[in-house]
Amino acid sequence: MSGINMRGTTICCVRKDGLTAIAGDGQVTLGDTVIKHGARKVRTIREGAILAGFAGSTADAMNLFERFEAKLDEHGGSLTRAAVALAKDWRTDRYLRKLEAMMIVADSERILMISGNGDVLEPDDAVCAIGSGGAYARAAATALLRHAELSAGEIVSEAMQIAAGICIYTNSEIRVESVGGGTS
Repeated sequence: MSGINMRGTTICCVRKDGLTAIAGDGQVTLGDTVIKHGARKVRTIREGAILAGFAGSTADAMNLFERFEAKLDEHGGSLTRAAVALAKDWRTDRYLRKLEAMMIVADSERILMISGNGDVLEPDDAVCAIGSGGAYARAAATALLRHAELSAGEIVSEAMQIAAGICIYTNSEIRVESVGGGTS
């Protein structure tokens, strides 16, 4: 993504056996200094039915969380329609275009990545990760999903620990949220 500085966080989301889990680290950096270790970058919304996580500027992400929730209200709680509407606004609105963040939103049936370029992407393999350690977390989660007998929550937690061991902008203060009928 041109112009988007993703240093400072990692978010990973996995769907397995009817359970979707999302995890985020807690590190917030300002340049090369850690400012906070336990920031909350993942959350549940719509009474726990939808998961959301962000990577990028904290203030921008808070703005996007609010706008996404408003889009959910406008579109009767439809995850896909709300994500597409947010991406459209994000891409076309003069103010929103300047936001430096990405989001993962998910429910028990789908995982979507939303970017400021107007992208709404659904991964083929029920694994999605963003942020500075996103590639590491995605690789680890994909391997664990294919080869380990772990729940979705255990997979995202372990994948985040692996990413934290590699990416200097990701810490091991991991928060996991989940939705769906499986067990974590």
